Amino acid sequence: RQGKTSFYMQHLGEEAVACAFRKALAPGDMNFPTYRQAGLLIADGYPMVTMMNQIYSNEADPLKGRQLPVMYSSKEHGFFSISGNLATQYIQAVGWAMASAISNDSRIAAAWIGDGSTAESDFHSALVFASTYKAPVVLNVVNNQWAISTFQGIARGGSGTLAARGLGFGIPSLRVDGNDYLAVHAVAKWAAERARSNLGPTLVEYVTYRAGAHSSSDDPSAYRPKTESDAWPLGDPIVRLKNHLIALGVWSDERHAQAEAEILDTVIAAQKEAESHGTLHAGGKPSTRDMFEGLYAEMPPHLRRQRQQAGV
Repeated sequence: RQGKTSFYMQHLGEEAVACAFRKALAPGDMNFPTYRQAGLLIADGYPMVTMMNQIYSNEADPLKGRQLPVMYSSKEHGFFSISGNLATQYIQAVGWAMASAISNDSRIAAAWIGDGSTAESDFHSALVFASTYKAPVVLNVVNNQWAISTFQGIARGGSGTLAARGLGFGIPSLRVDGNDYLAVHAVAKWAAERARSNLGPTLVEYVTYRAGAHSSSDDPSAYRPKTESDAWPLGDPIVRLKNHLIALGVWSDERHAQAEAEILDTVIAAQKEAESHGTLHAGGKPSTRDMFEGLYAEMPPHLRRQRQQAGV
């Protein structure tokens, strides 16, 4: 709203899915995510300042302004470059997992997709190859009830569970409460161990709810009832985990309030540091020269000419 970035995509209501799953993986495993799994990076200790630099497309942006906001990339943290063409990451994850198996590596892949994108042909192609070649991959389907502006029933979610689609390919499939952190972690750990033990793929459907808008450019009140989220039965995943820990006697409302305050301070400090490197329309920006770098081992003549014409 302040013009510091072009748009943003929230993860409200889906925090448990990505954060709990990441804790079940090992170093070197690779996620092929959508734009709503930032928790995979946060739970792995990826610097929040770096994430904000990418959102602002500033001079410290690790992707040099060449990617849309929130479409992060980090090989070191097992986070494959996000594609705006949804469902392509499913095939990529299966291919990466097949390559890992062929090279006798122990690393596994995790594919991520939303309920709406399961209607894409890439989804079904990935399942064919994963099943046929017993790829060491966890095929995640985040069913947050809504695609961009269409209910998951448009993708035939009402004809049966999305998890059931894996059964048709001979892939063991589960459906789990995606707002239960411990349940997500248990399922993720089981599926990851199956893949690492060369037992093949697992498909997991996480039933959750997109509490916010699709993106900052979206107004969900135009296509879903304003009171819908209040009636959603699964509840906020953070509140649920907090209440569970309090019931076990290992947490308290006071400690939770303190933690929230500390986290807020951390976020604000990270924001200030990132903004010191510039925002979308102010301050430092990546060099024009950067758009020509990192594409080829040896720059082809036509790009060399274009770089010269640009004066960089």
